[in-house]
Amino acid sequence: MPPGVLIAAVLSAVLFAQAFLRLRARRPDYAPWTRALLFGAALALLVLPLVSPLDEAGDERLLSAHMLQHMLIGDAAVALLVVSVRGPLVFFLLPPPVLRPLAAFRPLRAFLSLLLIPLVSLGLWGLAMIAWHVPRIYDYAAAHRLVHDLQHLSFVVVGLLAWTQLVDPARHERLRRPRRIFFALGMLVLAQPVVDALLFSSKPLYGRYAHPADPLFGISPLTDQRLAGVVMMTEQLLTLGICVALLLRPYLRERRTRARPAFS
Repeated sequence: MPPGVLIAAVLSAVLFAQAFLRLRARRPDYAPWTRALLFGAALALLVLPLVSPLDEAGDERLLSAHMLQHMLIGDAAVALLVVSVRGPLVFFLLPPPVLRPLAAFRPLRAFLSLLLIPLVSLGLWGLAMIAWHVPRIYDYAAAHRLVHDLQHLSFVVVGLLAWTQLVDPARHERLRRPRRIFFALGMLVLAQPVVDALLFSSKPLYGRYAHPADPLFGISPLTDQRLAGVVMMTEQLLTLGICVALLLRPYLRERRTRARPAFS
């Protein structure tokens, strides 16, 4: 396991464990065990793609494997992570001796407030999604470990920003429910040019995967590229589709309640 991944995983687990136990000691109903299961699933989706055979396959042999890795760590994992700490639990993540000086440091608060402006969060997410998939930048990152690690870190950071807007774990209500739905649709729109390029290009776009010495499963580079587009589109439709469905649920429930007397 790369040292950075190990340190981040252990630190995240420790912070969540102390927050979960502190809140559960006060209000068990605010810290149900399902939150621990969700956090465990999020941590697994963050770590396993970076330390399993998927990492080697994505680095050297299949663009579709690399895309799956990116979608898991930058979207599915961070979505589960934000959902797992929503509500009072998010305020317990940092112990008081750490939280107090950070909360009093105005430049940090101003910087975080800027990042969490909805349009800023969405813009940074779209910029990372599009820029890192420009063929020259993508190939360069894949060939240089430090840049590759920065790429993965940026996907996690912008994913956290975007899903914080969608889930609103601290209930700041920067976006009300209808605007959160449009935010999710905006993410789909921003990702669509990358999906279209992968699906409809007539030739391989990424030199690193254009001439594999030993194609995995005999998949051609062009088929692999189209599979990468399918992976990206399917994962985003699943995660964002579920999010939109949950956001729409109160409106649908209210509509059914209003319609019920008309049929009685």
